[in-house]
Amino acid sequence: MALIMLTCSDVSKLVSESLEQRLPRRKRIAVWAHNVLCRFCFGFARQLRLVDRAIRDHPERLEPDPASSDGRLSDDARERIKSILRNGE
Repeated sequence: MALIMLTCSDVSKLVSESLEQRLPRRKRIAVWAHNVLCRFCFGFARQLRLVDRAIRDHPERLEPDPASSDGRLSDDARERIKSILRNGE
């Protein structure tokens, strides 16, 4: 079985897809092989999984501030998200 080397763009799409559904074995291996060689994609995948886990574990922290009429996150919510990302919680 020959492996196809994926581009960084391909890997970013597949990593995003993998958060919603399990990738076929061949694609998982190709993403893994690319990430072994590309520290940028490895870091991107790690950060994306961290954000996904934070959202799944703490969905209540992402609720918009009711006082905000434009639907944007409050400064407090934005700081909590930054803290979670920095600390890896």
